[in-house]
Order: sequence, then structure tokens, then C-alpha cells
Amino acid sequence: MAVQKPPQPASGKPAPDAGRRSERSRRAIYDAALALVAEVGYPRTTVEGIAARAGVGKQTIYRWWSSKADVLLEAFLDLGEQAARAAGQEEYAFPDTGDLAADLKTVLRATVDELRDPKYDAPYRALAAEGVVNEPLGRVFLARLLEPGLQLYADRLRSAQDAGQIRADIDPRIALELFVSPLAQRWLQRTGPISHEYTDTLVDYALYGLLPR
Repeated sequence: MAVQKPPQPASGKPAPDAGRRSERSRRAIYDAALALVAEVGYPRTTVEGIAARAGVGKQTIYRWWSSKADVLLEAFLDLGEQAARAAGQEEYAFPDTGDLAADLKTVLRATVDELRDPKYDAPYRALAAEGVVNEPLGRVFLARLLEPGLQLYADRLRSAQDAGQIRADIDPRIALELFVSPLAQRWLQRTGPISHEYTDTLVDYALYGLLPR
């Protein structure tokens, strides 16, 4: 069968590429949602505001998402995917070099860098804070943003267990909180600065209690 050319308007110019136009709109919506939640907070961010900032009709947003929470969470997930692609990865992966301490320090240092980047810090902080008081959003925030990362920590700790590097009787889901929770609390509540030195110390302190006895 012969390949048909796309229809030509009366001017003779090719018809607009709807797929390309949709992707431009999607990216504009992502950018608008992240910018607004950083500037005015989650409660004051609206679908109408996102649409106006992105230069699209709100019906365009509702065609793809059911709520502003869905828009914001997908926009934030897209940030992570872009970062992974920039690093040459299809998705985030936890290193497993055989040196548990080094692998944990590598991931936590990267997390510090991300949390200190204004592009991530402001919208992530707004979503995290709103998730504390908005239970439905909090559940989605946990399932779509936090849980996949926590699972990577748990899997890496299980790998260390299999290698005899940490005690066989520990629960990886509890153990991972020794690294993740102090950093999250310090960042959210601003109880102190976050740095590579801080997260390296968390690893050193935590692993001292996890080493085989």
C-alpha cells in the first residue's frame, strides 16, 4: 500500500503535527504546575491557574488529568525521569558495587544535591507539606513518589544481607529509615543544614549498628 502524505491546507503548508503540539502543551503544563506550587503553595494552586500560566484551556488539563494533584505529581515524576535520562539511565537505579557504605553514601549525596536544587526543593517541599495535612494527597505522594525510592533502599539492604555484610535478622524496611528519615526531617523542618558530610555521617552511624555481630 502506498504511503499517503498528510493532508495539505490550502496554503500548501503541511498540516500541524498534533502529537508535537500535545507534547509542547504537556511540557508547558508541567512547568506551570511546578512553578505555581513553588510560588504560591499547593492550596492556592488551581487547575485554572496552571492552565493560564501554560497558555492552554483548562479543558486540555482535564483531558489528561483528573485533578491538580495528578498534574503536580506527574510533573514531579517527570523531573526525576529527565534527571535519569540526563545521567544516561532509563530510570533511577541503586548502585551495587559490593561496598554497601559507599553505595549508600553515593545515593544520599545525590539526594542532598537534589534537595538543595531550587528546581526540586520548592515544589517537593510544597507537596510533602500538603501531604501531611491532606491525607488523600499524602497517600498518592507516598505511593507514586516515595515508595519506589524506598523500595530501592530495601532491595539494596537485602542484597547486603545475602552477602553477609549486615545482620540477617534486620528488617530492611526499618533499617532504611536510619538513613532516609533523619535527612527528610532535617530538610523539611530545617533543623540543620544538609550536606554530603551529614549524610556520610548518617551512614557511618547507622552501619555501626547493622554490622554482623
